Amino acid sequence: MKIIIAGAGAMGSRFGLMLHQAKNDVILIDGWQEHIDTIKEYGLQANFNGEEVTEMIPIYHQSDISSVEFSADLVILFTKAMQLDGMMQSIKNMVGEKTKVLCLLNGIGHEDVIKKYVPLSNILLGNTMWTAGLEGPGKAKLFGNGSIDLQNLGNEGKESADEVIAVLNDAKLNAKYSDNILSSIYKKACVNGTMNGLCTILDSNMADFGETDVADVIVESIVSEFAQVAEKENATLDIDAVLAQIKSCYNRETIGLHHPSMYQDLMINNRLTEIDFINGAIVRKGEVYGIETPYCSFLTQLVHAKEQIMKAK
Repeated sequence: MKIIIAGAGAMGSRFGLMLHQAKNDVILIDGWQEHIDTIKEYGLQANFNGEEVTEMIPIYHQSDISSVEFSADLVILFTKAMQLDGMMQSIKNMVGEKTKVLCLLNGIGHEDVIKKYVPLSNILLGNTMWTAGLEGPGKAKLFGNGSIDLQNLGNEGKESADEVIAVLNDAKLNAKYSDNILSSIYKKACVNGTMNGLCTILDSNMADFGETDVADVIVESIVSEFAQVAEKENATLDIDAVLAQIKSCYNRETIGLHHPSMYQDLMINNRLTEIDFINGAIVRKGEVYGIETPYCSFLTQLVHAKEQIMKAK
């Protein structure tokens, strides 16, 4: 299968590497020039479950692909949410009538952008439990196992996704079809919608926040807003299970000392965040459904204020 990995950071590198090793025709597209130059010269290097591997995979800068001749059967999206529209615009000449687009971004509402470029019947919305990291340009660290749940947004259902699932599973990416992917996405979004923004604003790891006297009431209020919006979209959330998953993040013996990705983007790398596609998405959807979302609204405003104070780019 001819596959575009749109966004070749940590997760894009993992998927690109594993699909390339499974003998698919893979190209990587990214916007980080040093990362691109390193892969072009030395190949994509990875510590893959303790084994050092290198694969020569074609990679292009997003701004340089207009002349690249590649007709994709599948596009897998791993861009930052705010870069999604620009990426879809850049690759539109590589996307044909039968091209499937699998979106594995964090956050909510990405299908509203993608459907401007491909019909709903070609969109696969997914949620992945794979993890990955970058140790530097062109160098990925890939440990552990994972899985993918995905759903076709058109009327064709599972039949339309079977070929993509087979290709992913041939690459040992452990994909399966879901009849209600939005429930999985909203559950994951609740974790991101609490830990990411709160730890960023409070300049805190997850354990330190979780040990405060007000952590529970803040988290429960945010999750309540997510749940009310999810219900309007026929996505069922087990609130007790969601809260238990969030509170498990406080454990210092496991991941409690970790700073979430939004913290790393803004506080460490001075990059703009994805808050508009997590809590901000709940605010926008709340306005449509007539649901008040004061906690998500305030947290979104605070993060934007912090971005402006830090002059993030």
